[in-house]
Amino acid sequence: MVATQLGGVAMAGTIASGTQFYADPNSQVVKWDAANPGDAREPAIASQIASVSQGIWFSNYRPSTVQSDVSAVTTAAAAAGKTPVLVVYEIPNRDCGGASAGGAPDISSYENYIQSFANGLGSHQVIVILEPDSLALQTCLSSQQATDRDNAIAFAGAHLKSADPAAKVYLDAGHSSWNSPSAQAAALNAAGVKTSSDGIFSNVSNFQTTASEVSYDKQVLAALGSPSNLHIVVDTSRNGNGPAGSAWCDPSGRALGQAPTANTGDAAVDAFLWIKPPGEADGCADAAGTFDPALAYALITNGGGPPPTSPSSTPSTTPSTTPSTTPSTTPSTTPSTTPSTPPSTTPSSPPSSSPAGCQVTYTRTNEWAGGFTANVSITSSKALSSWTVGFTYGGDQQITNSWNGNHTQSGRNVTLTSLSYNGSIGAGQTLTGVGVQGTWTSSDAAPSAFTLNGVACH
Repeated sequence: MVATQLGGVAMAGTIASGTQFYADPNSQVVKWDAANPGDAREPAIASQIASVSQGIWFSNYRPSTVQSDVSAVTTAAAAAGKTPVLVVYEIPNRDCGGASAGGAPDISSYENYIQSFANGLGSHQVIVILEPDSLALQTCLSSQQATDRDNAIAFAGAHLKSADPAAKVYLDAGHSSWNSPSAQAAALNAAGVKTSSDGIFSNVSNFQTTASEVSYDKQVLAALGSPSNLHIVVDTSRNGNGPAGSAWCDPSGRALGQAPTANTGDAAVDAFLWIKPPGEADGCADAAGTFDPALAYALITNGGGPPPTSPSSTPSTTPSTTPSTTPSTTPSTTPSTTPSTPPSTTPSSPPSSSPAGCQVTYTRTNEWAGGFTANVSITSSKALSSWTVGFTYGGDQQITNSWNGNHTQSGRNVTLTSLSYNGSIGAGQTLTGVGVQGTWTSSDAAPSAFTLNGVACH
């Protein structure tokens, strides 16, 4: 953590250091916990994720109810003496039509939506994260469309602050491995950041380290002329182990980051927040915004969380409500569709060292110029306590990311191995939800020579 020292005393940002942030009792993870009391992962997910404040996303375009929806959150949070973090994600053509596509149909509709949103704030203390990706990702827009978007965001910031003077509003700064500080500052300036906001946010749905983000954000503010009224918010929900190279879509090996706090020790930094809810997919392991307990539990265990045990019943991976469609960590090239098969796990059963018969199914779920995603399912005739799948690509594919399994690759030969929570496969049962993402140059030909724990499979 980088701390600013004034007179030898570490200073907080403009949000009181003792601020307590509001945890939504209706979040996807809370509902999953309630529906899966017998799942061995549930206690850890409940205590380390569900009980922690996270961004409450307004991403499903519902103009007729948005005022009452916002009011319900702000009123409940105020009654609890806590500050909610509200994420507005409705800008037209958001995510450039990628995995988190959607939003208002046009700028006029968006501005009407914002007015209704603002009317629901009341006079409560709230934090508003205004339109992740909107200023960092404009490559799909014409010059006029970019100008229209910038003006709409300036309109939104001004109206939110005018409607609720206690609201803190932050605009999009991307993240430290995306645009240069000067380029991002120019985009922020065009969107009225100096007059329509309280500062900038970065790292939403990404994995850059907190130190990298604070350093980058300070460079952005410096490029804006170091205005004294602007401060920084960093999303620390999944950056405990830093980035996985350039992987952006549900990369394995990531961990929970710094818990939400306004006690940052840095006068320039208002808060570290969990803006992207941990466990909600980026669009590879599941449709963007879907809560996936396997992803959530991995974030806990990858950071040194509690040891896993086998589930006593089949856990559900289907959310009880419509996904909130959080952004998919904003790559520069986003797949046009998302995988259609959500991950699942199988019940625990007596272990065995090797299968007598097996089947491995590799299903390409998405393909675009130079890239792909694929799901892998595993069926064993005998019970297993762990698994290793091997196969050989028929083209020049290179895996860049995997979920619900670790991967290694040597030339065309790929090996996938089980994680701590999904090694058990019951006799005659099928494990799904394992998947890979990769690139190709000349050929994405299907793989062959499948093996399971060293035995050839169908």
